[in-house]
Amino acid sequence: MRQFYKKISSVCMAFLCVAALLIGCTATAWAADEVDDSVKSQLVTTTKGLTDAIIAMSEDDIQGYLESEDAFTQSAASAWDGSREELGEKKGDIDEKDITVEYSDDQYTVVVPVSFEKNKANFTYVFDKSGTPTSLTVDVNYTLAQNMEKAALNTLMGLGTVFVILAFLIFVISLFKYIPGLVEGKKKESAPAPAPAAAAPVAEPVVEDVTDDGELVAVIAAAIAASEGKTSTDGFVVRSIRKINRRKR
Repeated sequence: MRQFYKKISSVCMAFLCVAALLIGCTATAWAADEVDDSVKSQLVTTTKGLTDAIIAMSEDDIQGYLESEDAFTQSAASAWDGSREELGEKKGDIDEKDITVEYSDDQYTVVVPVSFEKNKANFTYVFDKSGTPTSLTVDVNYTLAQNMEKAALNTLMGLGTVFVILAFLIFVISLFKYIPGLVEGKKKESAPAPAPAAAAPVAEPVVEDVTDDGELVAVIAAAIAASEGKTSTDGFVVRSIRKINRRKR
């Protein structure tokens, strides 16, 4: 395993060294926004060999390159590790005619199309103007059915999230009707109990002293004796006289 790891590393380094030397020697011949045929041919050959080497890496090789201090090596291992499960095994050889090379902003962009069992992918390399690779990305070309499936799943997830949030809001709003009752209950608990009202004094009946009204006493005594069928008032003693308020019918 270590020998295979060293072999892969040496192959990658050899390709990088050759590409850097050849591209550096012909750098003076490059025109702005144009790619020299010899430079293009060298970039195509280099990227094709790098792509085959990257695809052939094992799990241990990928983990080892991920711990590398070289930025390009680390980015290449990370890009391939995140896409290989969606691609599967490689189908056929890489056709150099399909590889495109573009130059802009003082850097070269090389796109290498590769066919796999599950999907196709584009290995996109970026080289600086001196011919040193700086980054690699692996873009999976999903089919229309796969894109539609992902779009449907995203739509369902979005709708589900919206319905869950709406249901939660409806539940919260339904609890608002209990808030006034809770507030009134707290106010009643905090309010002091009213003091009992003082009992109203009972008015005592006014007793009229009739000891000095002899004539009135005699008349009343005679009336009572007559009502009893007696002719004398000797058996009657009038001690008091009270006024009776009779309601009019």
